[in-house]
Amino acid sequence: MTPDLVVHGAAWTEKVLFVYPNEFIYWSLQIVMYPYMTGLVAGAFVLSSLYHVFGQRDLKEIARFSLVFSACLLPVALMPLLMHLQQPLRGMHVMFTPHFTSAIAAFGIVISTYAVIVLTEIWFVYRQFFVEQALVLKSRQELSSRFKQRIYTILTLGAWDISDKAVAIDKKVVKIVAGIGIPVAGFLHGYAGFIFGSVKANALWMSPLMPVIFIMSAVVSGIALCMVTYIVIMEWRKFKAGRAGGDQETVQSLKGAEIELMTKTTRYLIFFLIAAIMLELLDMIFRGYTAMKSWDILRSVMFHKDFINIFVLQYGLGDALPFLLLVLPRLSIRRLTVALVLVLFGVFMMRWNVVIGGQAFSLSFEGYMHYHMPIIPHSLETYKEGLTGALTVAFTPFVLFWLVNKILPSLEYRT
Repeated sequence: MTPDLVVHGAAWTEKVLFVYPNEFIYWSLQIVMYPYMTGLVAGAFVLSSLYHVFGQRDLKEIARFSLVFSACLLPVALMPLLMHLQQPLRGMHVMFTPHFTSAIAAFGIVISTYAVIVLTEIWFVYRQFFVEQALVLKSRQELSSRFKQRIYTILTLGAWDISDKAVAIDKKVVKIVAGIGIPVAGFLHGYAGFIFGSVKANALWMSPLMPVIFIMSAVVSGIALCMVTYIVIMEWRKFKAGRAGGDQETVQSLKGAEIELMTKTTRYLIFFLIAAIMLELLDMIFRGYTAMKSWDILRSVMFHKDFINIFVLQYGLGDALPFLLLVLPRLSIRRLTVALVLVLFGVFMMRWNVVIGGQAFSLSFEGYMHYHMPIIPHSLETYKEGLTGALTVAFTPFVLFWLVNKILPSLEYRT
């Protein structure tokens, strides 16, 4: 019998010094992906709400895109948990029996509420579009047009009024729904930090700042992902237009509009990035100043065992370097793209250091455990908990967005 069938975690856990026999790194890469994906959901929604709620008109062009992208990220947030479960069908119990007596069980209420809010906001944003498309496609006889016309007719839900008064009401409802959605989106990801922060048996996780740190880094990662995805798609469109011999003046105007939009959006990203960095440093300083009983083992992990992961990869490449790239004058699309990728990497490393680093030391405080991520899957277990399983989760929202964007076009410059 292979080791990974003996106990979950034995296939990728290496023990050093004195470690209890029943201790393994049970929460592996998929549990790193879980708070990472939920953070992307919340961050994308917050970016959309900055326009719909707070009237930041400089974000108008990317607001609808981030709203639809958030909806595509939402179902993927469940994938890491389902892949991590030994019996994935048990995951449905959370949705069928939601209650607030457990942080995990409350997930059913939170994500259901958030899904209703996002879908409601999307419907009011696109209601006029649904009606117009249903009327335009009604006269066409092509099979594809008739199929799309029926879809848009269903999506109207019988609300055909697109007068100025009706559209104005839609915008008011969107503002109200988005306003309600901001705290719900924060709670969606904040509760993930609450799960870690409430584990009293783990010295690294036990911190009241953990939920707040998770929320701030979630907003950072969500905004960064929306920006880099938007850049890649629009750059690809301009590249195709250039190869097809399109109007060069139009291509250049699109480029100018894009860098202007990205520069404005970068201001909000920098604000949330500074807040996230300050909270993480504050948490570390507080731990060192209080110097509780567990500080010796935590200091050994942070400044020796995981020094590269924390101070080089997370704070260096993931925080300091992209911050410098963003604040330097004459921001270009290429430099911005590099900075955004580094920001996403930095947030991922933060999740990695919390989840994996929190399990790196034994409860005996006398030994350590190292996580060896399965690269090549040689069984279903190593596929789900390894690199290939994580890549499956990471690419799924882009596939969903490609499909949804055929019905809900979100990449137009004018709303």
